[in-house]
Amino acid sequence: MTGYTYILECSDGSYYTGSTKDLHLRLAQHQAGEGANHTRKRLPVKLVYYEQYPRIDEAFHREKQIQGWSRKKKEALINGMTEELKKAAVCMNNSHCSRWLSGAGG
Repeated sequence: MTGYTYILECSDGSYYTGSTKDLHLRLAQHQAGEGANHTRKRLPVKLVYYEQYPRIDEAFHREKQIQGWSRKKKEALINGMTEELKKAAVCMNNSHCSRWLSGAGG
């Protein structure tokens, strides 16, 4: 069964990452206030990114991975900024990247 990992942007600018077997149905549920607590309180939501996987367990694993990412890293993924995404991945454990992570460059 196909699975999807998705990122929604909520009305307050926050991101919500989830996974589902039926992306269209799940989006409709979120918009109707039947989704997660986080999105229910921050309607409307907008789909800003998704990935498709052959199996739902793969999508769920990816959801959990992305949920642990910083906002900056999620935005790099959403915007298709491969180099920034790589930089953010390397910077997770290196203090020399603090200027880049704060938006000051580096």
